Amino acid sequence: MATSVDLRRMALSLSGTTEAPHFDRAAFKVARIYVTLAADGKTANFKFTPDEQELKCLTAPEAFAPVPNAWGKQGWTAATLAKLSPSELKSALETAWRHARSKTRKPRRG
Repeated sequence: MATSVDLRRMALSLSGTTEAPHFDRAAFKVARIYVTLAADGKTANFKFTPDEQELKCLTAPEAFAPVPNAWGKQGWTAATLAKLSPSELKSALETAWRHARSKTRKPRRG
């Protein structure tokens, strides 16, 4: 069972990650926000691609669900932390972090 303490520790261990308030949540970002943690520490919202979101929701429907609105259609996915193992949490964080980090890289000119 993963906890908010696990999420915070793992997220902040990813290179370049900072934490800041975001409305009623804590946001973790590199160039962009890639995960937010609810104030009660029970759920987190991850930024996945729509395909990744679909796979997570199909393989672990007890843990993952699309955020219910236009944000969900963009890949934002709610997770119940107590339903994730620490390794599942780490995998979700790393996936979302890689997407956010890739936004910092500038394209090379040939």
